[in-house]
Amino acid sequence: MPLARAPWEPPEELPRPVPPAHPAVPLDQAVPPPDPGGRTGAVRAAAHPGHIGDRPPTYDPEPTALPAATPENLARHTPDTVLDGARCGTAVLRAASVRGDSARYRGEPRHDALLTARFGKGSAALVLVAVASGARAAEGSRLAAADVCRWIGGAVGRSHARLADDIRAERRGDLRSGLHRLTDRGFGRLRATAADLGVAPEEYTAGLRCLLIPADPRCRVRVFFGAGPGGLFRLRDGAWQDLEPAGTTLPKPTEPSADADAPPGEPFRFRALTARTGDTLLLSGAGFAEPLRGEPALAAELAARWADPAGPPGLAAFLTDLGLRVKGYADDRTAAALWEG
Repeated sequence: MPLARAPWEPPEELPRPVPPAHPAVPLDQAVPPPDPGGRTGAVRAAAHPGHIGDRPPTYDPEPTALPAATPENLARHTPDTVLDGARCGTAVLRAASVRGDSARYRGEPRHDALLTARFGKGSAALVLVAVASGARAAEGSRLAAADVCRWIGGAVGRSHARLADDIRAERRGDLRSGLHRLTDRGFGRLRATAADLGVAPEEYTAGLRCLLIPADPRCRVRVFFGAGPGGLFRLRDGAWQDLEPAGTTLPKPTEPSADADAPPGEPFRFRALTARTGDTLLLSGAGFAEPLRGEPALAAELAARWADPAGPPGLAAFLTDLGLRVKGYADDRTAAALWEG
């Protein structure tokens, strides 16, 4: 039976399946049935430790070299891995950011950033997940990723009561325009910082993906927004759907300012989704979106692992899942998954 669309949602395109090179694969065709002695995929993971394909990637599976540090840069120190999780109303959240194989080998810092934050209390609270992907070739991009997460977090935190009310009341137009302004201002601050540092804007920027999750269990609306590379996916009935929305350009704010222009070549993206019990929504940076789109075996393995009737993976298991390596993909991996109850 089709999922009913809330009256405030205009007709939208059907979720795109993952491109032909990476088709949606039913579970019964993608992997063998679950092993009766343990969690789906556990036996295969033990026999095939941590990678997809016939051969493991070139780099070691564990961190090799620590990034260089100085007494002056410790405030900006970035650990190899961050991991978080929570219950959000009827859903379970898991989130992690892991330094890529190449950066681990070369002793480079993680260029991705992850922010998970709850604003407010009780059923009126609003949870923000922000994922930012910095380009590995740009030295300042890791600082830009952390900055844009912190700035968008501050903006959402200051407006969380209004945003939560708009989500519950299904004011889609207000959400789209308001979040567009917040996102544009965040990227405007990145460009201003680049100018202060005397570097090109592309040297101090990052892709941004955000998810707003109301804590109210009666509200099943999840709001996605952001700009730049990354991905938004949904696992439903054993098959992956690529939900990445097309970018849109909205009118400038009523009071234009120097930081209110959209970043060149990076259109604002917005989508409001109505959750269904059993769905898994996946928000990811570019380093995880690319192998998920490009390697069918990885998508199939994750679909099998995340369909476990015992429930969502624990924090350690989610980190293991995120770290499933694929030859040819060595960038940082940052993702957040929401299991709908």
